[in-house]
Amino acid sequence: MIAINDAFLLEAFVLQILKKHFRSESYYLDLVETFDDVVFHSDIGQLIDLPSQHLDGEVDLDRFTVESYHQIVINKTAYYRFFLSAASAMFLNGVVDQASHDQAKKICVQIGEYFQIQDGFLDCYGDWKVIGKVGTDIQDNKCGWLVVQALDRATPEQRELLKRNYGRNDPDAIAVVKKLDNELDLASVYHRYEDETYKTLSEEIAHRDRVSSRRGTRKLRGHR
Repeated sequence: MIAINDAFLLEAFVLQILKKHFRSESYYLDLVETFDDVVFHSDIGQLIDLPSQHLDGEVDLDRFTVESYHQIVINKTAYYRFFLSAASAMFLNGVVDQASHDQAKKICVQIGEYFQIQDGFLDCYGDWKVIGKVGTDIQDNKCGWLVVQALDRATPEQRELLKRNYGRNDPDAIAVVKKLDNELDLASVYHRYEDETYKTLSEEIAHRDRVSSRRGTRKLRGHR
């Protein structure tokens, strides 16, 4: 109960800090609503994610769908990790129009999704000495990118292997899951996704820069 109350206190502290420093600003309401929206999305992400992590009883692979994973990533990760800081900086720099914030949100959500997919890939394939942690998604029964991709490509026999071994804190079971990931060549699937996403994001950011540049030029001309 103390931990739950502490969580409410932390959220209240954020609102008090915003009130103390930004109440007199014209964008104050928009800023507060942005924080409130991010909290809402984070809670939704947790709500979708937690039921997929049952460690007692039989693993329910039907919970691990592309759509569920997509919603978890967007709500649980992209909003608070990327969009909140970008939107806040935009408000502080006088960028308050909805179109700019919508474009920033679109890009930040894509970056957030890429970040989480990369994190899930490194959880299995990364060197813990480099990434600073030992991956535990398999034994923790996480609805991660690798298991979602494996289920999307697995034969009935391979799906049964996943069902028997995923979510078990046992070295042999973990090895079976990793071997299956290799058989399905998920590393190549990830690298294709990585290349395509980098290209897409680069193009969208470049387009946004060109639009901003044209707007700035029009504003300068208007002041002549």
